[in-house]
Amino acid sequence: MTLSEEYDDLVRVSKIYPKNRTIEYPVLGMCGETGEVAEKVKKTIRDNRNKYDAATKAAILKELGDVLWYLVATTQDLGYTFDDVIENNMTKVNNRIATNTQHGKGDNREEV
Repeated sequence: MTLSEEYDDLVRVSKIYPKNRTIEYPVLGMCGETGEVAEKVKKTIRDNRNKYDAATKAAILKELGDVLWYLVATTQDLGYTFDDVIENNMTKVNNRIATNTQHGKGDNREEV
């Protein structure tokens, strides 16, 4: 079993949100946790002159784990696995590299 499969299983058994709110609930949770990551970065800029000490990095890592949990939960609620997300994104990024469209605008710019 891969690490991503093991994590998929962990997320699946640890979901405790309303079944009639799949997709919406984890997406909102992901937004909230992403905001917490951004808040830690903002405070580092403001209070620590943009220097990331070990404690700050550890705190951001912890919040990134929460973002990941909600990302995987959303992925599952859409009927995919985390490996599906990785594979899909790798294809997209590789296509953008191949078509030199990394700096373009729009979601499907690599398909031009």
